[in-house]
Amino acid sequence: MRNRLLVFFVFFTALMFGQKPVFTIRYSEQLAVFIFMQNLSENYPENVFKSEFQKSKYFTEKYKNIVSKFDQLNIYYSYRFEEFPYGSKKNMQTQDFLMKNLIETENLRDFKIRSIGMIPNQTLNDLAQSILEFTPIYNELIYNPNKEKFEAQLGNIQKYSKESQIENYFETGLLFYNSSWDNSIPFVAAFYPLPNSKGFTAQAFCNNFISAVQTDLKSYKDLFSVMLHETYHIIYDEQSLEVKTQIDTYFKENKSKCSNYAYQLMNEVLATALGNGYVFENLDGKIDTGDWYNKKYINLMAKQIYPLVKEYINQKKPIDKNFIDSYIKCYELNFPDWINELDNIMTYRYVISENEEDFKAIGKLFRYRSRTEYDSEFTENSIDKMQKTPLTKVIIVSNNSNESLKLVKTKFKELKNWHFKADKEFADKILLNDKSQLIILNQKKSTIEALFKTIKTL
Repeated sequence: MRNRLLVFFVFFTALMFGQKPVFTIRYSEQLAVFIFMQNLSENYPENVFKSEFQKSKYFTEKYKNIVSKFDQLNIYYSYRFEEFPYGSKKNMQTQDFLMKNLIETENLRDFKIRSIGMIPNQTLNDLAQSILEFTPIYNELIYNPNKEKFEAQLGNIQKYSKESQIENYFETGLLFYNSSWDNSIPFVAAFYPLPNSKGFTAQAFCNNFISAVQTDLKSYKDLFSVMLHETYHIIYDEQSLEVKTQIDTYFKENKSKCSNYAYQLMNEVLATALGNGYVFENLDGKIDTGDWYNKKYINLMAKQIYPLVKEYINQKKPIDKNFIDSYIKCYELNFPDWINELDNIMTYRYVISENEEDFKAIGKLFRYRSRTEYDSEFTENSIDKMQKTPLTKVIIVSNNSNESLKLVKTKFKELKNWHFKADKEFADKILLNDKSQLIILNQKKSTIEALFKTIKTL
């Protein structure tokens, strides 16, 4: 009997790890209602969900209060994978797991059972109750009027995925990134209708991709290239600690002054080169001659590095030291000034200021962000924490200027020959030895926006 069990186990294991990745495409009512409610928030811009709700019979104090209570639920907790190089692996986000559980359960009871412990029980109960209350509203206002078109659309998407063998592009990413995936775990894509709109949305996490899709979308090349773009972020995230440490070492050992900011840009650049470049070209039969990304740094760098990415894919080679060195060289030769452009370097920022209003001002000034940390304590310890990151370091001094600036000068050895006048406003920038930029603002009367415009390089 034991021998039979052993043979079965070996057979099952071989079958499980020999199979190809599985892509499942479906509709999730629970997820759709959750996102519908998110879009009703006062903090969200105008959108089709909000407009349909506001002109409906449900736009009453009762339901507005439910939306307000939903909006105030704290479902946003995270933790960092400390053993991985900084920024190389996405923080664990409880919202991602909650959305995953909404997709993968068929009712709210099972959703709560699977999600218990992620957030406080009362919060979880309130979240489920809000979804329960708004499910018939969502169906009446959004789903049912678009049901016929959407379900036909979903069938076409499933057919296109099968005909295009989308799972092959997933395997391409695994090989290129030198990453891994347990093929017994399906990759689940959840779509929901986006009526009276053009285009679609895209987001990926865990083993899920979610997208609102216009009900009259005719071509799926863009949709699937973006879906694979987001999926490649997951594959990059799932690289082993060994692989991520190797890549981190390659960047840090490279002598180029551009290596740090090239590294910060790489995750998005490679996902764009693979998804919007390679996948689109294969689905369409020709390369996309338009923009691949709506941020110039990512768009231009992805197009520059694409020939090398394609070469590695065609040769079935994973990322290695030669690839990283070539990538950095490509960045340095074509875009050497980017390490001084604020719109680029402020995408990755660590800001210290005792005035928390400064964080809002910087957020308005540099809306696009990839990684951001803020600290409202101006201490030796807060500067120590800042120095452990490769992010652009912004220190805003508005109180006790002389003592504060002396502390800054003491903590950064690159400022040994730096001279300042504590009673005068200034905005200085210097490239540190870790190849990140340090920006020091000594604020008196000017706004943060005005000071950023006067930055000079030391």
